Amino acid sequence: MTEDLIDERALSKLRWRCRRGLLENDLFIERFFGRFSHTLTVRQADALGALMDLSDNDLLDVQLARKSLTQVDAQLDTEDVREVLKMLREPL
Repeated sequence: MTEDLIDERALSKLRWRCRRGLLENDLFIERFFGRFSHTLTVRQADALGALMDLSDNDLLDVQLARKSLTQVDAQLDTEDVREVLKMLREPL
């Protein structure tokens, strides 16, 4: 994985992919992009993309720490995904 910043086209695609059916998830994700879109690395973008493979309910449970990554998908429990999850959870 690389520490290069994500380019504008890839960022736009990622934003589109991150659109969710639950408003609560969208609020977490929009706050994330508002804070980190200018400093988001390719590695972090890949980790966020992996989280987007979760169902809306599992994603919300993980963001709210009602479930662990291992409980919803053990393959997601990586350092990169944990880093992005921490970024998603950061309060204002």
